[in-house]
Amino acid sequence: MLYPYEIIEVKPKLNKKKVFFVAFILLAIIAISVFGVLQIAYQKKQQEIERAQIEEQAKLEEQRRQEEERLRIEEEKQKRLAIHTNPFTEEQMQAVENIYQAQETKRVFLTFDDGPTQAVTPYILDLLKQENIKATFFVLGNRAKANPELIQREFEEGHYIANHGYSHKYSQIYQNNQTVLDEYNYTEQCIQEALQNPNYHSKVFRFPGGSQGGYYHSIKKQANQYLRQNGIVSLDWNSLSKDAEGVNTKEELLQNVINTIGQKQSVVILMHDAADKILTYETLPDVIQYLRNNGYEFKNLYDIL
Repeated sequence: MLYPYEIIEVKPKLNKKKVFFVAFILLAIIAISVFGVLQIAYQKKQQEIERAQIEEQAKLEEQRRQEEERLRIEEEKQKRLAIHTNPFTEEQMQAVENIYQAQETKRVFLTFDDGPTQAVTPYILDLLKQENIKATFFVLGNRAKANPELIQREFEEGHYIANHGYSHKYSQIYQNNQTVLDEYNYTEQCIQEALQNPNYHSKVFRFPGGSQGGYYHSIKKQANQYLRQNGIVSLDWNSLSKDAEGVNTKEELLQNVINTIGQKQSVVILMHDAADKILTYETLPDVIQYLRNNGYEFKNLYDIL
């Protein structure tokens, strides 16, 4: 005889403590994870704030530096303008005339005649700016008239703009004292118009061909004194590259500079930035390097006035 059996499902007893513990652990993990995420987000936000503050501070510092630099440049510009606005004192005139006298330290003045020209002058200016050197440009009136933007650039970048006459035609310039002064005055007018400053006076003249020697020596000598009586001082050179004498290699130009410098302590180098003098620009880096290697400090006329 078969007896039926009742199948009874036995359910395990739920361990409430264990469930609570597991839930607590899960919640703790979730809480820690959320806290970690929030902490990371907070730290990232703080880093962004700090980075923004640093960038803002750097920006303000750069703005301050730029403003200081602008004010410094403007102050130097005003000092330069004052030199050109006021008549030379006797002391200033003598400083130019005695420029060749030996100094305790070596110094050199780079001077460029017969410009400015589009073919050469901008390249020389670029190089001088790169090397942080200020030069003296003895400009021709007709070329100042044709290239006012280069005259402006020369002045804005701290170079001394001096006077080399208008025409560079000896027979026209050296007729008498007055024709020399007329050449000077006409060129001054061209420089003033280029700079849009009627109060600019260079007060430094370089005689075309130099103030001494040659067919017109006696007239030059008289004119030199005549110019001085009118508050204008002349300046020649005591070293040159001979770039106006048909030299056609960089090596020759550099060697001419080296030979004519010799053992001089105070050197005024004659070079040219006329349109056909690209070789002068190409040689200039070597000239600068030689001068630096031999302990010369670069100066221009502002430094002695």
